[in-house]
Amino acid sequence: MPARKPSPSTSPSPSPAPTTAPSPRRTELLEASYRYALTHGLTDLSLRPLAEAVGSSTRVLMFLFGSKDGLVRALLERARADELDLMAGLRGAGGPAGLATAAERLWDWLADPGHRPLLRLWAEAYSRSLIEPDGPWAGFAAATVRDWLDLLADCQSDRERAADDAAVRRTAVLALLRGALLDLLATDDGPRVTAAVRTHLAPLTGGHRPAR
Repeated sequence: MPARKPSPSTSPSPSPAPTTAPSPRRTELLEASYRYALTHGLTDLSLRPLAEAVGSSTRVLMFLFGSKDGLVRALLERARADELDLMAGLRGAGGPAGLATAAERLWDWLADPGHRPLLRLWAEAYSRSLIEPDGPWAGFAAATVRDWLDLLADCQSDRERAADDAAVRRTAVLALLRGALLDLLATDDGPRVTAAVRTHLAPLTGGHRPAR
């Protein structure tokens, strides 16, 4: 269902979004709104309950973010930044880990219950960007695919990246992890999904590794 726009009778006309560096108040409200979105999602986001929850008003939110769509876009960028920041640690400081090791580490990160709120928000934004390609979600799905593929490419050794099928192999790994993640978010059956992931990663590691 498309997000409902604020009623003209209850919401002021939006002011242009700031073009200078974000104000401390905008940053504060963005962080508070992000915490709210992690719990409540974005699809049916309503400005009035959000404003009450973050200690602000619809007038202030509209002024700082320009419109409801502007706020949604800011929240998606915030979620993407959080995801990239957390995933950056998977690259490691000791050089490329190799595709197989990176895939296992990435799955461990994806399967961590502490990351479920962020990943549910990711799944919601991913699906909405496919349904509403011209809305505030525009480009989110394609951007996150590039983010994950770039991460896997950075983790491939020089020898792996030089192979003719390097892109195909990391694409296959991404497809496996993304499908398994959707299964995990739907069922919360970590042991079953993790066992399946490790079984399908076995050819990359040269043999079967038992589920941990």
